[in-house]
Amino acid sequence: MARAAGAVARLSGVSRERFRQDIYPLREPVVLKGIDLGICTTKWTVDYLSQTAGDKEVKIHVSPVPQMDFLSKNFVYSPVHLSHFVIDLQVIKSSFRVLFDFPRTLPFDVFVRRAAEVKHTEYFISEDEKYYLRSLGEDPRKDIADIRKQFPSLAKDIQIPEYFEKEQFFSSVFRISSAGLQLWTHYDIMDNFLIQVVGKKRVVLYNPRDAPYLYLSGTKSEVLNVDNPDLEKYPLFMKARCYECSLEAGDVLFIPALWFHNVISEEFGVGVNVFWKHLPSECYDKTDTYGNKDPTAASRALQILDRALKTLEELPEEYQDFYARRMVLRIQERAFSSSYE
Repeated sequence: MARAAGAVARLSGVSRERFRQDIYPLREPVVLKGIDLGICTTKWTVDYLSQTAGDKEVKIHVSPVPQMDFLSKNFVYSPVHLSHFVIDLQVIKSSFRVLFDFPRTLPFDVFVRRAAEVKHTEYFISEDEKYYLRSLGEDPRKDIADIRKQFPSLAKDIQIPEYFEKEQFFSSVFRISSAGLQLWTHYDIMDNFLIQVVGKKRVVLYNPRDAPYLYLSGTKSEVLNVDNPDLEKYPLFMKARCYECSLEAGDVLFIPALWFHNVISEEFGVGVNVFWKHLPSECYDKTDTYGNKDPTAASRALQILDRALKTLEELPEEYQDFYARRMVLRIQERAFSSSYE
């Protein structure tokens, strides 16, 4: 790992008032224990989930390897597009079948049982493939994910800690993952609670200030293996300070907006992410149903920067380098202000 991991604070019996007054303003991750989440932590077995939610059709990710890479798309996702699938030569024969004979969805009860298996007798790519569900709105282009709407029979079992104002609520995302599955390192633009209902997760986090060391492509890091990174390819990753925590059933992890996180399901896992708006509503893109578009002001600034860099190409190379460095210095003067220390 890049550096010795720092521990994420673990607090028990935190009330809404204490969270709002003492914890939330610090803008640091914290594991909240002992919160009443309802009967979900005892009732959400594989059998119960299958029987209660039934054969509702769900769109899923299927990965032949444990580490999912959103940038290279080393998984298939329904509905499948040829451009979204990277063929691994070791699984080319089975992958060929997937590309041309992949269903748009799976019945939820079938999906849950497959996700809970270690080896599969029925599969798309291989008997070791991993499954991942990230719930969507009825029309993902227009509707946000809300467990109360997409899975009402299960939503009644969970009591979501409303440690934010009702008008701040954005989405509640139902997630299920196979044991061993690892999601790519990324940041979200909204605050969220990662509520672990079933199974254990390991979460590795990075402070937003370490963004220069994470080799970003949009909101995602190119470094997949955070435990054993390729330091020849990603030498600056050594400078990133990681923070780590383990989540068990009933734990709630507060992840502030912009904090990078990498999530590993150590067991078959079921959870719910609740996202809410830290900034005023007008700061967010109104067409963003996933909650992963940068704030509108940030998007405009990045577009202006891209245009500025494009404009510099009108100059000879040494001039490009000189004025680009001046731009970097001006940005650093603003970015590393004492108010953010």
